Amino acid sequence: MAAGRSNRKRGPVTAAVWALATSFALGTAVVGGAASASTPPHSVTVGARPTIVLEHGAFADASSWDDVIKQLRADGYPVVAPADPLRGPASDAAVLRSVIDHVPGPMVLVGHSYGGSVISAAGAGAPRVRALVYVAAFLPAPGETALGLTGEFPGSTLGDTLDPVTYALPGGAPTTDLYIRADAFRHQFAGDVPAGRAALMAATQRPIAQSALLEPATVAAWQEKPSWDVVTTEDLNIPVAAQRHMAQRAHAHVTEVAASHSVAVSRPRLVAEVIEEAARATG
Repeated sequence: MAAGRSNRKRGPVTAAVWALATSFALGTAVVGGAASASTPPHSVTVGARPTIVLEHGAFADASSWDDVIKQLRADGYPVVAPADPLRGPASDAAVLRSVIDHVPGPMVLVGHSYGGSVISAAGAGAPRVRALVYVAAFLPAPGETALGLTGEFPGSTLGDTLDPVTYALPGGAPTTDLYIRADAFRHQFAGDVPAGRAALMAATQRPIAQSALLEPATVAAWQEKPSWDVVTTEDLNIPVAAQRHMAQRAHAHVTEVAASHSVAVSRPRLVAEVIEEAARATG
């Protein structure tokens, strides 16, 4: 870790877990703070605190942030959790950038898994984005892909759990979406989440386009903005060694936790605390 950066370790560090560039999700917008949950993002009242923008990753949707949102709202932060189309970093970043441009005032971008690739693209050159928070996430450099980053480090087991679905687009071009098999979902994605909730997550998971994992990053907002990173040491999607490598080169403020890839579900208070730390430090 670079000098001056925190590296708080929570829980034992396990062997490099596994990965595949697939941890992104989709969902509906949620707004907190001065606005109600049904208020559109552009109606958020700007106050002393920045708006927290939460981007989910693959095999999930915005409901994966529910308990984090509750904590942030209780602490007075306005929150928006937009849907991630999971079609590719560039196009998904364009969608997120439309949200960024619509929300008034300063903000903190938070990305889980593949959502990290999306905030890295959408936050570049956005002056009102004050900080980036990565949660068990990718921090790709220009030219890197999610699949390439996970392949550099041992321990990924995601590939054996995937259920591909190929179909034709309206123009006739084939595309392949990736799901995690329901019978493998909890072990692979949410090992520390109660079985009932993990089953709901498996049933409502959103697929990611296979091509999204192979699309290179073109910009990296973490090269220009301060970043925080929750590194999950029991992650079976993105190996812990890969997470540490990306966090170190970004000079991120790191919190390590013995948790699964679904740390926002299993440890929402910790995730909210890291987000609030970033908001206070850059507010």
